[in-house]
Amino acid sequence: MTRIVIAIGGNAILNPAKGSPVEQQKLIDGTCMEIAEIVQQGYDVLLTHGNGPQIGNILAMQEECGLVHPQPLDVCGAQTQGLLGYLLQQSLDNRLKEKGIKKHVVTLLTQVVVESSCSSFENPTKPIGLYYPVFKARKMMERGMKMIQDKKGYRRVVASPPPERIVEEDVIKKLVNEGVILIAGGGGGIPVIRKHGLLVGVEAVIDKDLTGSLMASTVGAEIFLILTDVEKAALNYGKENQIDLDEIMVSDAQRYMEEGHFGKGSMEPKMLAALQFVKSGGKRAIISSLDKALPALEGKTGTQIIA
Repeated sequence: MTRIVIAIGGNAILNPAKGSPVEQQKLIDGTCMEIAEIVQQGYDVLLTHGNGPQIGNILAMQEECGLVHPQPLDVCGAQTQGLLGYLLQQSLDNRLKEKGIKKHVVTLLTQVVVESSCSSFENPTKPIGLYYPVFKARKMMERGMKMIQDKKGYRRVVASPPPERIVEEDVIKKLVNEGVILIAGGGGGIPVIRKHGLLVGVEAVIDKDLTGSLMASTVGAEIFLILTDVEKAALNYGKENQIDLDEIMVSDAQRYMEEGHFGKGSMEPKMLAALQFVKSGGKRAIISSLDKALPALEGKTGTQIIA
């Protein structure tokens, strides 16, 4: 049985500009229908997901409410693991039942160890949450938050250290080997460090695709499928001379990255995660859209990265 890790983008299941719970559920149901078909074809599936818009909403509610003490980022990350894990778990369980497939679907609260000396803790650059007007941003900066400005306004920036190890990796391996469809590492995992031998949560977010790549290698997956809001990665994205990428070698992908073809906060981390997976022994990494999961897995669309 071919083992596959599927990473679902947070932005792909909730449009941060106009998203609603109804829209989010509709997109999740559609994605889970595709995943159920993948399971039906005999694949051994492990899921992970992003949480960008969802954690942004939690932070915004905390910011605007003012009636309760705001929670740190690691706790907010745990909240999104529960939120999205519940929605994905219930939807996938329902889709499997509709197909007569008897499989357990389980969400696992997942901690991921990061390096406490990572430079991003001193110089955070990862934007998260909503865009704020200047007067609001100034108040937030007065409270010690770091902000950056672009054309849309101000956004909070936080540390985003790379994942080093998944704390629950032994449990993940055990459940996957027993045939459980596991949802783990949501939002890149809850960021923790080791302090005097004990785990401590930290103010950071982890890239979900990098954690997905690490998890795929950890469980011995053959395929790593990254589902986002575009059907293929592309050169010169959004320009008249855009070139969609079909099947590319690791060496080509590396060169395209060095040439700056992939957006820093969008496609670049996905391509980096795909490269890391294939370099670590995976057979194939795929980047495609939520509604093209099965065709992409069959090689009919998506960007396929091979050694």
